[in-house]
Amino acid sequence: MDFEVNYDVAVVGGGIAGVAAALQAARSGKKTVLVEKTILLGGLATTGLVYIYLPLCDGNGRQVIFGISEELIRRSIQYGPGDIPENWQQGKNAREEERFRCIFSPASFMLALDEAVQEAGIDVWFDTLVCGAEVNGNRLTGAVVENESGRGVIHAKRFVDASGSSILARRAGVPCLDANNYLSIWSLEYRQDADPEGRNLSRGVTMCFGGAWANGETSMTDQELARVGLTREILRSGPYRGISGEKVSEFVLHTRNCLREHYRTNYESGKYDRKSNFPLKLPAMPQFRKIYCIKGEYVLKDNEHATFFEDSIGLLADWRKAGFVWEIPYRTLYPENRLGGLLAAGRCSAASGDAWEVTRVIPSAAMTGQVAGLAASLSIEKGVEPPDLDVRLLQSELRKLGFPIHLADVGL
Repeated sequence: MDFEVNYDVAVVGGGIAGVAAALQAARSGKKTVLVEKTILLGGLATTGLVYIYLPLCDGNGRQVIFGISEELIRRSIQYGPGDIPENWQQGKNAREEERFRCIFSPASFMLALDEAVQEAGIDVWFDTLVCGAEVNGNRLTGAVVENESGRGVIHAKRFVDASGSSILARRAGVPCLDANNYLSIWSLEYRQDADPEGRNLSRGVTMCFGGAWANGETSMTDQELARVGLTREILRSGPYRGISGEKVSEFVLHTRNCLREHYRTNYESGKYDRKSNFPLKLPAMPQFRKIYCIKGEYVLKDNEHATFFEDSIGLLADWRKAGFVWEIPYRTLYPENRLGGLLAAGRCSAASGDAWEVTRVIPSAAMTGQVAGLAASLSIEKGVEPPDLDVRLLQSELRKLGFPIHLADVGL
């Protein structure tokens, strides 16, 4: 190894969950490192161009997510456009766009995230890949990484896997769960629309989204699918389940093929030409939604919204359906095999089926990230492994940070 370093808390993944975990650990007084494989913070939200900060409220005027998740939604529009609806508190069965949410500029949010981690005194390691894990007995003691300085080991008292793919957990031998992915792409495009007389009606940068679902549903015609080498049967077979080096490349090329077909179809229809509609920015990371999450001591399942958990560490709102609020058990943040030294956050926390749709998005990533950062810090202070941390202590400290723990705390 070319180097060895020591930290209190090491966070793998600089997406929203990783940033929140690192912020909380550093603010709790722990020497913290944040390891990110790209040179940009924010993950899918920024590098991946999935730039909708989904709701912190239940759609009926009741905020259910607080803490760093709320801090970051406000930071997301600090250096660029985007607005939180003024009347979200008056909502009743409100649509997503009427709730406590916003659309932000990815580049603006990146600058704000840089500022947040620097203010907290976090060591940020960009352009650094996790290659392996050191496990002694039943405890994770090191993350093997590689960057321009060579290959080395980051030793830490606690690790938070917020990679989105559970890369550190998998390298440490933790059992993980996978699921089918959407074949979808978000990008930025220029579009100029005109009326029948040719007068320009609007022009500017817009979001371009296209995709196909794991059940074969897609807005693309059979002919369009054929031109990019796909069929509905291929989509239904769920080819993008799990991840491998080959699958990443295949997924990226297929999504970009779909985007190219989008422009080809537009041009052939005569509605646009290459000067009135063209791509401006493509995502710089594969836009997988579900890759691997840990098999936690508890795995959140479908239809467990409005369910009481004794060890709940916070609430999440379902971004698709007003009135659906979930309690999240602490047991979803550490592995079933109780490997010492390790916590998971964001898309890596334990969930399955429809429940994974709730836990994989920005607000929940920030919430579970903050909890993981706090649990890592408290477990160090108490001299216990994360699975053995007194959840009542964790809940008490979260309440001091403004967290509602149970549905009853927000009147549900």
